[in-house]
Amino acid sequence: MEYERVLAPDRPPLERIKDYGEFHTALSAEAQRQQAARCMDCGTPFCHSGLMIGGGASGCPLSNLIPEFNDLIYRGQWEKAFRRLMKTNDFPEFTGRVCPALCEGACTTGLGGAPTVTIRANECAIIEKAFENGWIRPCPPETRTGKKVAVIGSGPSGLACADRLNKLGHSVTVFERSDRPGGLLMYGIPNMKLDKSVVARRVKLMTDEGVTFLTRADIAREYPGDSLLKEFDAAVLCTGSTRPRPFGVTGADAAGIHYAVDFLKANTKSLLDSNHADGRYISAAGKDVIVVGGGDTGTDCVATALRHGCRSITQFEIMPPAPKERAANNPWPEWPKVFKTDYGQEEAAAVFGSDPRHFCIMTTSVDKDTAGVVCALNTVNVEWRASEGGGRPSPVPIPGTEKKWPAQLVLIAMGFVGPEQELPAQLGAAFTSRGNIETDSHRMTKVNGLFAAGDARRGQSLVVWAINEGREAARECDEYLSRK
Repeated sequence: MEYERVLAPDRPPLERIKDYGEFHTALSAEAQRQQAARCMDCGTPFCHSGLMIGGGASGCPLSNLIPEFNDLIYRGQWEKAFRRLMKTNDFPEFTGRVCPALCEGACTTGLGGAPTVTIRANECAIIEKAFENGWIRPCPPETRTGKKVAVIGSGPSGLACADRLNKLGHSVTVFERSDRPGGLLMYGIPNMKLDKSVVARRVKLMTDEGVTFLTRADIAREYPGDSLLKEFDAAVLCTGSTRPRPFGVTGADAAGIHYAVDFLKANTKSLLDSNHADGRYISAAGKDVIVVGGGDTGTDCVATALRHGCRSITQFEIMPPAPKERAANNPWPEWPKVFKTDYGQEEAAAVFGSDPRHFCIMTTSVDKDTAGVVCALNTVNVEWRASEGGGRPSPVPIPGTEKKWPAQLVLIAMGFVGPEQELPAQLGAAFTSRGNIETDSHRMTKVNGLFAAGDARRGQSLVVWAINEGREAARECDEYLSRK
């Protein structure tokens, strides 16, 4: 009632596309205290509910104690706010940067249409102040249980699971097949959204607390059959959802067509290894680039291509745009499904003068040149119609809207269809009809002592859900080890 919602300004688009530094800035401590003061100590707060409403999450899946840490910020008790935050969230430095802030969508100020509390920015301010003031330091467990646990994958679910199990006194080894720990956090999210020094800082802290990280670890080859569970008392599969949805159109085998995950990983690895001096990345420089897919990963591809110096950038989305205002069938406290312009589109508009997105458009085929390299995409506009039986709407091509788009680089960001299945199958795990690792209510697969968590179990989702999954799997694994 006394303060307006204020966010720290992002770096100007034309400035930030010249580098890969984080584009978010921070408010002063006093300004952040005023933003925390906007939290009204609701009689029934929804921000930390984590309820599934309307097919999605409403409020924080981690059930962060948001009104409590906001009040502590307001009172200037930052260290107490930090202690409160760490009760529920292992990695606020990640969620405070990349989470879409489901908590803010459920903030009760939204019920009356007022701007919501800046919960995500408050969370990030707390954890960064904690690192600055030395409140975070290695705290290895005083005693060990004698039990050994293998965590396969070091993305957000794997890190959360390893962190909790280690704090409970188990000896944890994290296996990562890449050259650096972090999984999605390291190679799936660009540096301008999540600086990799932030990930490395957390990994070092966990290492100092006793977690062992093994990189370039091919578990399928190093631990054939059930040998993994012979060496370890339990194992948790946190391998993520890494199989990209296939680009099934004629000509999709053309050179110059790449999945977004390969494009983004190669870019970040080359950036970290040599500041791009090694040339071991997929360059968009001087090319007409088309990104197929309108989600967060597609936005990251747009932003990365702009930093390479692409000649043009276009983004295709088969779905219609969200409404500018919350629809009647999308009431509070559901997540508000409204039209937004993300950082990549904002940068593209600053460079080329318009939003790069085209909605209700579908690729029909790919044109190749004589060398087999992509030179154009052919598309048609679509409208979404319900089937005669009243089923889910599907895209129907609109005659006369066919168009050819020049392109020398095409990036496929159409989402993921599940985890890679070789390793889980080798270990004896089963899969659901959707291709995810099947578990019981205790996060255990059909193999005794083998658990699963994160996108590998749940399907493609958010970092905050992956952290929640890792914590839950650690709790169930600990109970299993206690019984064992």
